[in-house]
Amino acid sequence: MPFKPIPAIISIVIGLLIWFVIPVPEGVNPDAWHLLALFIATIVAIIGKVLPIGALALIAITLVALTGVTSDKPSQAISDALSSFSSPLIWLIGVAVMISRGLIKTGLGKRIAYYFISIFGKKTIGVAYSLVTAELIIAPIPPSNTARGGGIIHPIMKSIAESFHSTPEEGTEKKIGRYLAMVNYHANPITSGMFITATAPNPLVVDLVNKATGSEIQLSWTTWAVAMFLPGILCLLIMPLVIYWVYPPELKVTPDAKGFAKDNLKKMGKIHLPEKIMMGVFLLMLLLWANIPAMLFGEAFTLDATTTAFLGLSVLILTGVLTWDDIIKEKSAWDTIVWFSALIMMASFLNKLGLIGWFSDNIEHQISNMGLGWVGAVSILTLIYLYIHYFFASTTAHVTAMFAAFYAVGLSLGAPPMLYALILAAAGNIMMTLTHYATGTAPVIYNSGYTTMGEWWIIGAIMSVVNLMIWIGSGLIWWKVLGYY
Repeated sequence: MPFKPIPAIISIVIGLLIWFVIPVPEGVNPDAWHLLALFIATIVAIIGKVLPIGALALIAITLVALTGVTSDKPSQAISDALSSFSSPLIWLIGVAVMISRGLIKTGLGKRIAYYFISIFGKKTIGVAYSLVTAELIIAPIPPSNTARGGGIIHPIMKSIAESFHSTPEEGTEKKIGRYLAMVNYHANPITSGMFITATAPNPLVVDLVNKATGSEIQLSWTTWAVAMFLPGILCLLIMPLVIYWVYPPELKVTPDAKGFAKDNLKKMGKIHLPEKIMMGVFLLMLLLWANIPAMLFGEAFTLDATTTAFLGLSVLILTGVLTWDDIIKEKSAWDTIVWFSALIMMASFLNKLGLIGWFSDNIEHQISNMGLGWVGAVSILTLIYLYIHYFFASTTAHVTAMFAAFYAVGLSLGAPPMLYALILAAAGNIMMTLTHYATGTAPVIYNSGYTTMGEWWIIGAIMSVVNLMIWIGSGLIWWKVLGYY
């Protein structure tokens, strides 16, 4: 059969139960509840691998349009179902993957990989920490965690894995590639939480905290960076060790790697013109993502992160570094654009139809009636705020929909405003660890094929607990020292 029958039946039954059997809760739009049924059924089908994820996404888009859960008008229903294909985030992810093809084609990726190995290549874990260090150094600059983790670090990680002949195509991903891919990804949520400018939702958090406290709490770039530095560094130090313990690489020690890398660098010779162009494009994008031209010449020179990615890809096409055939053959990019669009569309309409607002209002009411002190209330609110992200395909959407409500509840129950703001801000980045659709970086790395969905979700759940314990545990001490509460 073209699909797996048992997982297919399970996903269909779950969807039908939610749609027809479970009563629509009071205050919930029936269309929102029916869309929830489609969303959960789709997630279950993805987990069960009923079909390739892109094929399931197309079916989900079709069902949203056919059932009319977003609109009674058929023309509007299909427009809604296809709406996320115009999302800048979707195209930033796809174009980042396309651009990474240039690193492979020109050989620049191998050159960078060999350089990393020549310095840190004695042990696999040393290579992992070199990727973490690179992620941390770049983190304050691009305002997009997808551009950083998926567009800059991931191509280098892939090149390092390929230099050790560890690829999904060869069936050798467990040799070193799976481990490095996981470290590549899980460094991204941590560094995203360390700087306001490291990811798009952070400035929104700053604004919401400012409004909720009547401008009493104003998180500056420096205040945020100092507050999050120690917890973030501790998480970055421990994360590669945890992943090493859960999913150890088969190749742990590479005593000849440094010499091997240096020999290969010699064989590659001087940097060729296509490599120089590729390097120039990366530097150009980094400068634009860091908003340097706008700082020097004014706001008129500000470019959106996705526009910057398209500019980089256009330059590579015009210079012949990449051809159109190279781009249309980049299967993982097009696959990601399709399935991530479907999930973002459904998650967005769950919010637009009021289901997320209803849920957060109910949480607020229930916790207010439990008679808990602010410590217990904040603990419960933080856990719910973090793990409800299984139902979101965008951190920005999650923060927009839920931060203000959860923050207001905590304040009404007596939580110190600065402390609670920092806790929720940390949780809002830690939640990126959970799923392969949790944030834009996730589908880029997941679709490279180094991990299975099961492995991704398991390590995501584990790292969410580890990061939360370290971040909040060390943060409570550090923030007390800083006098934040």
